[in-house]
Amino acid sequence: MDITTIVILVVVALILVYGISIYNRLVALKHNVDEAWSNIDVLLKQRYEELPKLVETCKQYMSYEQEVLEKVTALRNEAETARRDGDVGEVNRTEGALGLAVTGLLARAEAYPDLKAAESFRQLLGRISALEESISDRREFYNEAVNINNIRREQFPDMLVAKPFGFGAKPLFEAEPEATKNVDMKALFGA
Repeated sequence: MDITTIVILVVVALILVYGISIYNRLVALKHNVDEAWSNIDVLLKQRYEELPKLVETCKQYMSYEQEVLEKVTALRNEAETARRDGDVGEVNRTEGALGLAVTGLLARAEAYPDLKAAESFRQLLGRISALEESISDRREFYNEAVNINNIRREQFPDMLVAKPFGFGAKPLFEAEPEATKNVDMKALFGA
């Protein structure tokens, strides 16, 4: 074997090892995104389990707010279906609407002093608030993992490995436009 053949084999081996290294990093990033979504998924599931309890507690006191309670229940069911399907875009949409509906429910609960004083309501409210904070934290972690994944798959030379092996872009978990608007407190309180 002459020196040229050896040099070519060494260069090919180095390129192959580098390509494998890139592939393995992309796999790790993909799994980081999946893990981050799984963490959100667990918290969303817990919250979806708590919301019917909150609605049931509110029903005992809020006899005139049936429409609000039904809206929260329907949106919770839509969000649960989207979560089970792993559809990040649909989860974004339903979560935004559900968040607004729950905010409206809680604002209307202000008009019911017996409800606000009920221990079960306070416990559920505390649990849901804690879950909301955890979801927010996990959403940041998820979006960071997605950002890193999406940047790496577009950078050279990673893009040479990402495209042929099907490493696609992942969607960010963003707030829906309705969730970022100022809340009309008069409308929430029916004033």
